[in-house]
Amino acid sequence: MTYPNTQLFIDNQWCDAAAGETLAVLNPATGQEIGRLAHARKPDLDRALAAAERGFATWRNTPAHERSAIMRRAAGLMRERAEAIAAVMTQEQGKPLVEAKIEALAAADIIEWFAEEGRRVYGRIVPPRNLAADQRVLKEPVGPVAAFTPWNFPINQVVRKVSAALATGCSILVKGPEETPASPAELIRAFSDAGLPAGVLGLVYGVPAEISEYLIPHPVIRKITFTGSTPVGKQLAAMAGLHMKRATMELGGHAPVIVCDDADLELAVKAIGAAKFRNAGQVCISPTRYLVHNKVKADFVDAFAALAKGLKVGNGMEKGIQMGPMANDRGLATMVRLTENAAAKGAKVVTGGERIGTTGNFFAPTVLTDVPLDADIFNQEPFGPIAAVRGFDDLADAIKEANRLPWGLSAYAFTRSLKNAHQLSHGVEVGMLWVNQPAAPSAELPFGGVKDSGYGSEGGPEALEAYLNTKTVSIICG
Repeated sequence: MTYPNTQLFIDNQWCDAAAGETLAVLNPATGQEIGRLAHARKPDLDRALAAAERGFATWRNTPAHERSAIMRRAAGLMRERAEAIAAVMTQEQGKPLVEAKIEALAAADIIEWFAEEGRRVYGRIVPPRNLAADQRVLKEPVGPVAAFTPWNFPINQVVRKVSAALATGCSILVKGPEETPASPAELIRAFSDAGLPAGVLGLVYGVPAEISEYLIPHPVIRKITFTGSTPVGKQLAAMAGLHMKRATMELGGHAPVIVCDDADLELAVKAIGAAKFRNAGQVCISPTRYLVHNKVKADFVDAFAALAKGLKVGNGMEKGIQMGPMANDRGLATMVRLTENAAAKGAKVVTGGERIGTTGNFFAPTVLTDVPLDADIFNQEPFGPIAAVRGFDDLADAIKEANRLPWGLSAYAFTRSLKNAHQLSHGVEVGMLWVNQPAAPSAELPFGGVKDSGYGSEGGPEALEAYLNTKTVSIICG
């Protein structure tokens, strides 16, 4: 499929930037330019903000069942177009076609769930102390939203924000990822083609700092939602706080995996191996620090290394590829640095640990063992296909290590013991804990972290609360 150039979407119109500026889009498997995207500046943002303000006035007064119907039509279009969208995503992001198609189809499920949940945004009647009074609690949309999304899941990270906003009656302006612009544009196209009114949904690209510094303080914007690194998230949250804007932050992580001595090792290796190398490890909830009981550590490392060695790495457009390239050369350089640092500090490279070829951003699936705690990879989010393993003897020590870092997004554990599972459930400080399984973040479950991994949820009924104001109304009758 030919890769399309990507325009801005403002007031229900696809358009070039006012100044005609564009940016290049590169294929991470080849390093070649495959297209261009429109580069927004202040005049474009002003038009988008004005449209969002008008769109909110329309959408907030659209009945919930009508909003739901439009969203469900968009979900249907995503299913119809999933294969074509997947081909676009693989070209710009690198993940294998099968993963890209799963992401496009999952977007349809997310849209549908929020479409139905939006019909259940209920207020309540409160029994009054004065019987002449009528007391109500109303839920109202917070207003136009600014969303900032990353490149690793170009559709998934946009659709959660857009769906929650639209379900509650908010308009939303998306600042999409410049490295992977065309696939999220196809998501926005599905909503537009489904009949979304003008101005309710917008899409812009440009210099991230310039756009965030303009949108967040702007009086039209009433809420921001951001997915990305912790340092940037803290800056945006501080800016939002300065202007009393509500914020949802889904930030970085460094997910521990605790493998107990009674774990089903075959299950653990299969489940956590698939999770580790999905999207070349470029996943915020990717398992990264493997804490394995010393009684089973050698067997676990052998089996995990065999899995890593057996993966077929290459251009995600090719049949049978199981892991694609890193999305950019920055990630590739980081993988090299982290591996070299760990080895210098005494870790053993069991498999991988090096770049594959000289074309594209390919890095071998890597397993390190006996990694010391002061190695960079045990202290910095790797965001790549490296698994770092070290042993433990007591579960309490493993939990302590899991909680040592400032992040708290997700964690994984494998055990057959209900006692261990109970101890892990109450002891590990994260927003999401997956026991005896890979991550399964369905739309109906809360999705978010604690500590430096952010606050708020992008899943479950909790996600809608961030887009709603609560209003108390008390009326004396007569």
